[in-house]
Amino acid sequence: MKVLKFGGTSVGNVEAIGKVAEILRKESGEEQLVVVLSAMSGVTNTLISISQKAAVRDASYESDLQALEEKHCTAFKTLTGNSNCFEISKLFVRLTEICRGVYLLRELTPRTSDYIQSCGERLSSYIISENLKKEGLQVELFDSRKYLITDKKFGGANVLWQSTKAALQELKPQLAPISVFPGFIASTSDNETSTLGRGGSDYTAAVLANVLGGSQLEIWTDVNGLMTADPRLVPNAHLLEHVSYEEALELSHFGAKVLYPPSIQPALDAEIPIWVKNTFDAHGPSTLVTKEWDDDKQAICGISSIQDIALLNLSGASMVGIPSFSFRLFKALSEAKINVIMITQASSEHSICVGISKSDAHAALEVISEEFETEISLHKIDKLIVEEDLSVVALVGSHMKNQVGISGKMFNTLGRNGISVKAIAQGSSERNITAIIAKPDLKKALNTLHESFFLSESKKINLFVVGVGNVGKAFLSQVQRQQTMLAKEFRVDIQVVALANSRKSHFHEDGVDLVQWEQLLDKGNDSTIETFIAQMIELNLRNSVFIDITASKTIAEVYQELLEMSISVVTPNKIAATREMSKYLSLKYATKKYGSQFLFETNVAAGLPVISTMNDLFKSGDRIHAIQAVLSGTLNYLFNNYDGTKPFSSIVKDAKKLGLTEPDPRLDLSGEDVMRKLLILIRESGRKWEMDQIEQVSFLPEACEQAKDLEEFYALLDENEDHFKAIYNDAKAEDAQLRVVATFKDGIAKLGLEKVQKSHPFYFLEGKDNIVLFHTDRYQEQPLVVKGAGAGAEVTASGIFADVLRIANQ
Repeated sequence: MKVLKFGGTSVGNVEAIGKVAEILRKESGEEQLVVVLSAMSGVTNTLISISQKAAVRDASYESDLQALEEKHCTAFKTLTGNSNCFEISKLFVRLTEICRGVYLLRELTPRTSDYIQSCGERLSSYIISENLKKEGLQVELFDSRKYLITDKKFGGANVLWQSTKAALQELKPQLAPISVFPGFIASTSDNETSTLGRGGSDYTAAVLANVLGGSQLEIWTDVNGLMTADPRLVPNAHLLEHVSYEEALELSHFGAKVLYPPSIQPALDAEIPIWVKNTFDAHGPSTLVTKEWDDDKQAICGISSIQDIALLNLSGASMVGIPSFSFRLFKALSEAKINVIMITQASSEHSICVGISKSDAHAALEVISEEFETEISLHKIDKLIVEEDLSVVALVGSHMKNQVGISGKMFNTLGRNGISVKAIAQGSSERNITAIIAKPDLKKALNTLHESFFLSESKKINLFVVGVGNVGKAFLSQVQRQQTMLAKEFRVDIQVVALANSRKSHFHEDGVDLVQWEQLLDKGNDSTIETFIAQMIELNLRNSVFIDITASKTIAEVYQELLEMSISVVTPNKIAATREMSKYLSLKYATKKYGSQFLFETNVAAGLPVISTMNDLFKSGDRIHAIQAVLSGTLNYLFNNYDGTKPFSSIVKDAKKLGLTEPDPRLDLSGEDVMRKLLILIRESGRKWEMDQIEQVSFLPEACEQAKDLEEFYALLDENEDHFKAIYNDAKAEDAQLRVVATFKDGIAKLGLEKVQKSHPFYFLEGKDNIVLFHTDRYQEQPLVVKGAGAGAEVTASGIFADVLRIANQ
């Protein structure tokens, strides 16, 4: 014998009921079927509304009743071809009488409410059983009220098992090939109609399966089964093909609406397998729930959640060692019929936290304040603190027991994404780990935990890019070319969520189309850095990375705020890393405290791995004694290409056209850019250093350094062409090359134009190459050399991309 329960959406309309008939027709020949039916979708809520309207003398309940009768009569006629709705009309006559009595008395008792609500299941069961008869199936409709006996707790009655078992065992020989029972409804021993409360139809089915000896229980609904997470919040959630009873109970308790926890218990007691199937995808995948299973099982089976939680915090020194406080707290909540979702108490006994539904928060505050009024007035305990706008997130899995590191991984994952945990609970069964977090963080928390614990899916990195000049364009092009490969080969899903230039921005939470990003940005919204940051924070996406591809001081000033919100920052902008030492250290501290990353590899030599190499040396215990470097691909290009045949200003203009200079080339030629790079290297080597501690000898004539704008600067370069020729000829006479060399040794940092002989590694630098020599404890005789292209949009973009991938691989 199989027991099949069909929920409200499965019998919600004529088309859905047709699907139910198809399923029953297919399964009817295999073994005896017991079918439990819910009311048609929305009908129970309509009946509750009708009763409430009648109780307050709102006469519109009458038209609502008429519309409900018409709905059921129309469905009956369509499904059976019979125009005689006598049985339906008969039920509505009685229902109308009951509602009229409520209207006249202005009183709606729980008993009367149960009778009114029971009509939904009675109507759907009658209509569907008649439809099945028309289809030629052997069907018998049984009134559940004759066989499910309960106490008189109307609205949520408890089944009296001894009486129910006796009635059902007596009925068992009379069951038809297909026996239909209305779900949700029962009766007292005095034959008064009662209901089983929330999830009552599931419970009806589980009771019938238990008592009648069902081989399996099938719950037919509008989804394929239990999911690893709520698919409305976690797009990558997938179906759970097999879970244990305990896991199903935990998932159901924490928000998985497919099953209702008490409904599973009768099946659990009898060790009856439960299938959760989709009425609208009958041959699709489904979830099997059994007592236990171990085959290739991972520790976590699902991540569940409950929204709209309030946290009650009762604390005070006088609570320590006094057991009555907990008793009185829970007694007060129980008497007020307030359900407790989560409990946590520190071993100090100084405080106790209780999670409840937000809708119960006001009532809880009143009853607890009243219960402890004396202690609060005497300052023995503090006033109750109520925090709202919270949510519960829970990891669920039977195999978490004795598994080391699950809690640590959970809280580390949340912490890296800036998600603060308000309260934590884990039972000794170790089947779930529960945390209360801010509701705005729920979606981010679920997605980041899902990525962390279900390794088969990609890790999503959300990029927010400011600056789409030459380097920005190259970066976006590289991301666009590599997205598919990274997702397929390395399971890293990189999406550019937002783009901005100095005037406009474009956001798309699921990822900007990088094939047509320029057109999208042109049509974007007017934007400032403040509005861009505000919208990014409002999205609150997991694994967010802010990428600043500008030279803006204003934008660099927002890094601190972002890092403190656990948003990582990647940038070729040198301003932040070269400000006062205290501000540099503050950025570094923020990354440690808030789990974010501040990466700026491209600050020194575009895509060359200079900073990462230095960090690896430093972290592995090596000590850097000296640094020698040519750190400007721009200056290197200028002196490699200047031979006096073309004006020096012309070479500068060529470099700018090639994208080898800063937007204002004066920054390169003044040596300020190289000074910033040297400062960064010194600081990254573990030393505290300021810009004014670097000695510089400029190769520019003083007049050029005083230029008011770029046009005047070029003119002054032409006026001083003889100066540059003299420098070049002087070096040529010694068969030397000109290099702007940055040096740090013996506590002295300096920068200047030098004549380099053929015996030096700097002599053979070509084009826009950079080179850095590290003299360390381990590299004493021969320095560690990092050499390659140190300027250009493509190589700089690749350095930015590499930093993004470092964050992705964290």
